Amino acid sequence: MAAQNKDMTVPCGDGLINIRVGAVIAKDGKILMVGNDNADYLYSVGGRVKFGETAEEAIKREVFEETGIKMEIDRLGFVHENYFYGDSPANMGRLIYEISFFFYMKLPEDFSPVCTSFTEFDGKEHLEWITPDTEKTIYPEFYRKYALSPAEGVLHTVTDER
Repeated sequence: MAAQNKDMTVPCGDGLINIRVGAVIAKDGKILMVGNDNADYLYSVGGRVKFGETAEEAIKREVFEETGIKMEIDRLGFVHENYFYGDSPANMGRLIYEISFFFYMKLPEDFSPVCTSFTEFDGKEHLEWITPDTEKTIYPEFYRKYALSPAEGVLHTVTDER
């Protein structure tokens, strides 16, 4: 049964395949992002899907883990295909193909997130509200253009850093 709790990261040749979820949490023209002690960039609230869970189950779990708040899904907003090179100790320099499902979340009236989570390599995470014109590096970059002005339906995006 332990295999049911493993992150969906699968070796493929010299690279890796990740299945990930992200939450679009927006309020007052700002987007909630996550940073950590070991990175000079911000990333979406979310993480890898665990084997045995659906993307919807994964995003609810990840949002709770990173904000301390149980949130409901509004709708699927984006599917993102991303080729990039790893920057953590376990995957440094390895090519990663990641498929991510980004969900717009229903923001509770009294939303007061508190982050107590850590990265897989013990980097303390923190939450940060940003505007689309922030000068910080953010992932996914398409958040700047689309997170605050959702399109009809589901937007498919591709990033390729090979």
